[in-house]
Amino acid sequence: MIQSIITGTGHFLPKKIVKNDFFLNHNFCDEKGLKIKKSISDIIKKFQKITEIKERRYIDKNLLNSDIAAIAAKKALIDSKICKEKIDYIISAHNYGNVNPISFQSDIVPSISAKVKNKLNIKNIKCKPYDMIFGCPGWIEGMILANQLLQAKYAKNILITGSETLSRVIDPYDKNSMIFSDGSGAAVLSAVLMNNYSSEKYGIIYHDSQCNNNDELYYLTNGPSLNKKYKNSLVNIKMNGKKIYEYALTEVPYFLKNILDNTNLHLRDIKKILIHQANAKMDYAILKRLLKLYDYSYESDNFLEKIMPMTVHKFGNSSVATVPTLLDLIINKKISNHRIYPGDIILMVSLGASMNINGIIYRFPITKK
Repeated sequence: MIQSIITGTGHFLPKKIVKNDFFLNHNFCDEKGLKIKKSISDIIKKFQKITEIKERRYIDKNLLNSDIAAIAAKKALIDSKICKEKIDYIISAHNYGNVNPISFQSDIVPSISAKVKNKLNIKNIKCKPYDMIFGCPGWIEGMILANQLLQAKYAKNILITGSETLSRVIDPYDKNSMIFSDGSGAAVLSAVLMNNYSSEKYGIIYHDSQCNNNDELYYLTNGPSLNKKYKNSLVNIKMNGKKIYEYALTEVPYFLKNILDNTNLHLRDIKKILIHQANAKMDYAILKRLLKLYDYSYESDNFLEKIMPMTVHKFGNSSVATVPTLLDLIINKKISNHRIYPGDIILMVSLGASMNINGIIYRFPITKK
């Protein structure tokens, strides 16, 4: 039986740490373009209380999205011990391509995946580069596509990257700009013959995606600055936080339970939930609603903290990079009190622009790579 196994992971976090006090000199505006009268200090305190974000990472001006994607990709390739010329596909998840630090112009020609292939100096002309534009769930959707290609025997090894430089598409007059950050993560997914080891299914054992693209389509968009005098960029990420929060709490818990039900698994079988992180309050609320669907008491056994590792307080929302970065950190024992062991089953889930939701159930092999 061919199974889709993660054979290597990697990530890149920019060195520049931006703490919340960086925004003290900002002038935030409301939807009408008027300066918010509330003190900036109070705005930041409320923001931190809700999101738990204390700091985030911003990319240096000498780097582009494709650069940091290639850095994470190289680490994943080294970890996998697979020759780069044996990579059949490169799937690069992102939303804005390379954003010029001066003009703020977005560039996706050539594609990010082709640029990653070029930066890795892969000569194999049969290695096909695909870009995945799917909102924040893009890296997970890239993993889902890779799994399908492996299972159909169109490929043996696929490199999936998730990278974004959101610091270059934020409106400095929008208080929501404090959420976003930069980073990249990557994984190599390989077709592995597991017959000789176990009758259990390992690797990706189930996945699903849900796309509500009607009225929900414009919950997260691009638009001009709230300050009409700001001319640096006409493309700024815009978010209807209230609508996204309501959507997430309504749709995601049932989506996750449906994934587990379709694999005959119970929530108690899941060791970790790696969830996309933009707002800690929202993520905790999603998990609490999921627990209620299973009649779990989350107060008594510290379940929230044990099952759902959080990095948003340090890294902010790096979009498609969030989940693969979190995965690599845990695998390499870089997050206190969180470990993944052979045989463990994890659930990776994300939601974001459009609105799209997706998830993967993954069981770590008991055998060595």
